[in-house]
Amino acid sequence: MLDVSFAGWAATIGLILILFALDLFVSRPGHAHTVGFREAAIASVLYVSVAIGFGVVFGVIAGWDFGAQYFAGYIVEKSLSVDNLFVFVVIMSTFAVPAEHQQRVLTFGILAALVMRAIFIALGAVLISTFSFMFLVFGLLLLGTAIQLFRHRDQDPEVEDNAVVRLTRRVIPVTTSYHGGGMITRVDGRRVATPLFVVLVAIGSSDLLFALDSIPAVFGVTEEAFIVFAANAFALLGLRALYFLVTGLLDRLVYLSTGLSVILAFIGVKLMLHYGHLQDGSIPEVQTSTSLLVIGVVLVITVVASLLKARRDPEARAHTGSLRDTPDRRPE
Repeated sequence: MLDVSFAGWAATIGLILILFALDLFVSRPGHAHTVGFREAAIASVLYVSVAIGFGVVFGVIAGWDFGAQYFAGYIVEKSLSVDNLFVFVVIMSTFAVPAEHQQRVLTFGILAALVMRAIFIALGAVLISTFSFMFLVFGLLLLGTAIQLFRHRDQDPEVEDNAVVRLTRRVIPVTTSYHGGGMITRVDGRRVATPLFVVLVAIGSSDLLFALDSIPAVFGVTEEAFIVFAANAFALLGLRALYFLVTGLLDRLVYLSTGLSVILAFIGVKLMLHYGHLQDGSIPEVQTSTSLLVIGVVLVITVVASLLKARRDPEARAHTGSLRDTPDRRPE
């Protein structure tokens, strides 16, 4: 078992807070601007470099078995986070968020995601350490999610049907204009929310649904809560920059939902095999190195096949995928 000292946790959380503070500084009030390709590229390289550097240092200190688990978890979370980007595009389009205000709402949305995932990780770690059958439960959850995602791979989630968004609009007065990028403003002497606040609620509630899938998925490659937390945090922190970097390319990843459904199904089977191995040592289980190889191969095939499809059929467009049947109202 991995034994992380208080200093190790403090240093990791401190690094994450510094990176998040950098995001807050860039998107601070009064400095709203449209993020260009160069800025997004520099930020993306920075976050990926920090994540890789952390993994190398962690592997040297804790051993490369745990290091491999971290990189496997990071790749899984980074892959699943790309699906988040599709949802962000749908939300931004639905609410017609001005380009200069998008980075601010994404920053706070990612903060909400970090907090929620930390809670889920702590809960998941306790459940797994207490009840071994949770491996079976998580495996079945991921397998069911994979099947639903594959079935509805050509659809997008219906943001306006989000129960949390509808409730927010019912209980909080919302203006029709963005009021300079603020989330709360004053109209006729009373505080009201702006559409940007509703967008934040939509992003946060979507992140909650993604956490229900991504946390069991990363527990499928490692049982260590520290590794799960670090992989999630570093994958999420680079999400805002990645959004502005690849937004124009997302439509070309036409097979992404299919590839992610295969990865989720694979990890679900891996978890069920692990549970079976705990009950009967003769039942084989999938090693971390095999997981890395399978996930990497699936991602490469997904990207290459998507780009070839987009070249053959320029009209083909990718979809985020949905867990239930929804009408396709995505703007062209």
